Amino acid sequence: MQQPQIDLTQSTAVEGFNGEQLFAQGFVIRKISKFILGTEEDGIIPIQVFYDLDSKKILLESLPKEIRDEYKEIGI
Repeated sequence: MQQPQIDLTQSTAVEGFNGEQLFAQGFVIRKISKFILGTEEDGIIPIQVFYDLDSKKILLESLPKEIRDEYKEIGI
């Protein structure tokens, strides 16, 4: 499949906690029940996120919508 051509001049910058525009990549780890997985042990999955370098707050837009509320205390 061909990626759509995106004109970056039509985009807007995302700002962090103090107005900075530089973010780091990290992961939040989620535990999945063995009953859901159908395995003998619980499992874990990493979810890639972006976070503000200074405050370490997660850019909530980088999380799946279903779990954003759980992270709003440590998010921007």
